[in-house]
Amino acid sequence: MLDYYREPYGLSAPPTASEPPRFNPPVFRFEGADIPVEDLDQVRTQRVETRQVDRSGGQLVVGKSTPFEHNGPSSHHCKASLDDRLGEDDTVTAAQAKSSRIGLVCPLLDLPMLEQKQPIEGLQTLLDDEMALHEQIYEAYSQLPSPGVKYLSAHYRRLLFHRLSVIEVKNRKAMLRYLNLVDDMKEASLPLNVAEWTSAIAYVGRCFWHVEASDVENALKIWKEMEQQAGVRSGNVTFNVLFDIATKAGKFVLAEMILKEMKARGLEYNRFSYVGIIFYYGMKGDGAGVRRAYREFVEAGQIVDTVVMNCVIASLIRAGELPAAEQVYERMKRLLYEKTAQPVPISDWKYSRDLGRVLNKAARAARGDEQRLHRLQAEQYLAPNLRTFCIFIDHHVRTTGELRRVTALLGEMQSLHIPMHGRVFLKIFQGFGRHGGVKYTSWTGQRLETVWESLLLALDQEIEDVQMVKWMVVWVIRAFAKCCGRERTLQIWENIRDRWKISGEDEKGTVEYLVHDALQREKDSR
Repeated sequence: MLDYYREPYGLSAPPTASEPPRFNPPVFRFEGADIPVEDLDQVRTQRVETRQVDRSGGQLVVGKSTPFEHNGPSSHHCKASLDDRLGEDDTVTAAQAKSSRIGLVCPLLDLPMLEQKQPIEGLQTLLDDEMALHEQIYEAYSQLPSPGVKYLSAHYRRLLFHRLSVIEVKNRKAMLRYLNLVDDMKEASLPLNVAEWTSAIAYVGRCFWHVEASDVENALKIWKEMEQQAGVRSGNVTFNVLFDIATKAGKFVLAEMILKEMKARGLEYNRFSYVGIIFYYGMKGDGAGVRRAYREFVEAGQIVDTVVMNCVIASLIRAGELPAAEQVYERMKRLLYEKTAQPVPISDWKYSRDLGRVLNKAARAARGDEQRLHRLQAEQYLAPNLRTFCIFIDHHVRTTGELRRVTALLGEMQSLHIPMHGRVFLKIFQGFGRHGGVKYTSWTGQRLETVWESLLLALDQEIEDVQMVKWMVVWVIRAFAKCCGRERTLQIWENIRDRWKISGEDEKGTVEYLVHDALQREKDSR
């Protein structure tokens, strides 16, 4: 049986007898022995066991899988292992396991439902619905006995992995759901294909906002498992993902080694490879390298669109060349005015994702046909979009503190009929939280009140992309604590609590702690 990846990423310790390792799918276990389904009646009244993360060091064995020897640096040599970043006490409660199916050892008592095929049919209906949420799909999947994948046809297994891999921003919960599917595939002795392995690598390497050394190590472990144990060869998509993870972690030597390995295997760079190289030079702070990489992109016959131009802008800003980035921005605006009849595309992340794949295939199909390539390029939309403005606003919020320039950018957004978005509001509140509360600052309490009223108006109008989410709440409170004092901040907090739809007790506790911290800092600064 193929030994698919089973290790809780970043750990190198053997489990103790009393602490079964995490991420193992549910099994029927009683007094150390596996219990057949037909004998479950004997143990239904027994206490439900829970799992805890083992943090000791060495070899890790999960369930019946082959031990996986960790040959790389141990977890305490990494900046932070994945489990350390999830929390020091990660005991999985019965309530959590009911919704997530992560790590609970519990008998399944709903087998008659499976005989009626209700859970399978419900899951298949959700998988066929492209608008179904990840939470809905995984909840339906959790109704199947473990491992649930063996009750699905090959088509629906592939579709299940695909649905759970398509997400705008990767996060911890989505990663754990996906990795549980990987565990279930191993339990059922079913192979993963290259796309499913690549998605697992992407989840582990990108599930946190800041990519660290431990994330790179974990991604490489899965890649090694994929190639050496599962026998699945990487394509250029897998290498693109590894290159991106290494670049974001600042591991530039490793990133170069990944590119060399691609060449050694005879894999050609595609659209996403070239864009990743542009980003790579920006992370290195090499403006000349950004320009050279962009020229190589064009000379390779790739099609330029707004996504590529945004990458160039962001990379030039990272390289400390704000004037050059603004020149690119001005050129994008001129191109829009030259093509006033061109329709503005839908501002949607799925649209951009699908368009990138279409342009990659189109460039490959048009290779060697200059006229066709020029025609395809002429049809592309190169004007600024929401992402363009977020790049510049984020830079001024974090670095320059120029509120006047932020205001000008907001005016240009309005003139281009780009609607306000929650990300823009968030960045503006970050600006007040960073630069407000000092003498002679432009980030005054009066201006903050104006932004707050605009946010309330957007919420009242139920604009889809403007919501009172966790980090919006945190930065609103920090901004008011910095600019308006404790009394006004408490008033804003009461207003927020009436409007905010809290998604869970953990989120509520986290925000309340951060609110208290912001108020304490405001008090200490006076």
